[in-house]
Amino acid sequence: MNAPPPPTGVAAASRAPAARALRYLVRVPMLLWHLLVHLPLTLLSITPLTAGVRVPGGERLDHRMIRAWSAGLMRVFGFRLRRVGTPLPGGVMFVANHVSWVDIEVLHSQRMMGFVAKREISQWPVVGWMAARGETIFHARGSTESLGGVLHEMLSRLRAGRSVGVFPEGGTRGGREIGPFHARIFLAAVEAGVPVQPVALKYGEGASAQTVVAFGPRESFVANFFRLLGEPARVAEVHFLAPILPGDTDGRRRIADQARQRIVDAMGLAAGNRA
Repeated sequence: MNAPPPPTGVAAASRAPAARALRYLVRVPMLLWHLLVHLPLTLLSITPLTAGVRVPGGERLDHRMIRAWSAGLMRVFGFRLRRVGTPLPGGVMFVANHVSWVDIEVLHSQRMMGFVAKREISQWPVVGWMAARGETIFHARGSTESLGGVLHEMLSRLRAGRSVGVFPEGGTRGGREIGPFHARIFLAAVEAGVPVQPVALKYGEGASAQTVVAFGPRESFVANFFRLLGEPARVAEVHFLAPILPGDTDGRRRIADQARQRIVDAMGLAAGNRA
């Protein structure tokens, strides 16, 4: 008889309670330090007075501080960040598969970009607050008026040489599959004439922890946050894939399909798109 598969997601959280308790004992003080000391220092750099200050390499000081804070938060949670490929500079639309709230922090640790995210995120403790200060564009799902405003803001930023990040699936899917990419969100890249760079986010070696990092059934942000705080350390890979350059593909639907396929290929998913 074959052994049953190991539990994943929320079910796995009940394993090794002593080890989990020890991780909380170590990480909760680290999280408090990150929030009470590192966060105020980061916020001091996000002001109009510092917006023009550049650090070695030409990056803006406030952008560098946000990236450093995001990378630090991921270290608190035990994620070892590993980047494959290089993010394009300038005005770029980055598109990624969506697993959890962690995606935003992982991507922000590598490249400053203004995300398009559901409006509910703005109400999340800590992450929502930082997202708002990290140039996030909030969208009310199901609202045509809101989407029109989002596209207008994205177009304005891309034409100004700033980058934006989107999750074209429109939501998370439990980490088990990559859903269809909504094509309309790519209109801003088409009209601005900027490249689209797909990004594959993989948690655990060989993407083995996608379902662990993802939200469980009816799991709230707070519950997911504290569950992941007690999880074993694991790698988080960020794969910046070959970009789709202006003129490479005609039409936003074809760009959406091509971007999704590159991410699916990088994830190593089977034809059924199961993780």
